[in-house]
Amino acid sequence: MRIVGGRMRGTHLADVGAGDAAAHLRPTSDRVREAIFNLLINGGYDDPITDARVLDLFAGTGALGLEAISRGAARATFVDDGATARGLLRRNVEITRTGGVTDIWRRDAAKMGPNRAAGYDLVFLDPPYGKGLGERALASCLEGGWLAPDALIVWEEGAAPAPPAAFDMLDRRRYGETHITILKGPSA
Repeated sequence: MRIVGGRMRGTHLADVGAGDAAAHLRPTSDRVREAIFNLLINGGYDDPITDARVLDLFAGTGALGLEAISRGAARATFVDDGATARGLLRRNVEITRTGGVTDIWRRDAAKMGPNRAAGYDLVFLDPPYGKGLGERALASCLEGGWLAPDALIVWEEGAAPAPPAAFDMLDRRRYGETHITILKGPSA
């Protein structure tokens, strides 16, 4: 696993092997990550990455948020309640030397609670597949004020999810067993 674009392109991240089923770690492949960023950059969105505040939910290794930092995001916050994931996150932040622009939070991404800071412009949502956690995380983020107006949400799931009522679906793609859905959050 490596960073596929931006200033840290080619940087190899901590090895997870085939993932950690007990910790629900299933890293997004380099190919799918590159496709996601190509969609964001070339999808007709108004530069959703440069200077963005990024929220990486069910962050696992943090590869999605770190890729965003590599491509010009201002800051990334990683949320995962697994000890294995947070260990990998810390290691990957060290490898990429992004400690000054990243935060790692031990929190259940489906129960975010109230946000006490500015909302996030770009949200990566990569929950364990098929458990309904993506829907719960989005509802929690909306209720807690975690989303900036018109935030973009990139949702990775094993089956194409139905967008919650407050969100507009902008794009949906399938890469093997992985379904990527891009949503736009409410305007206000």
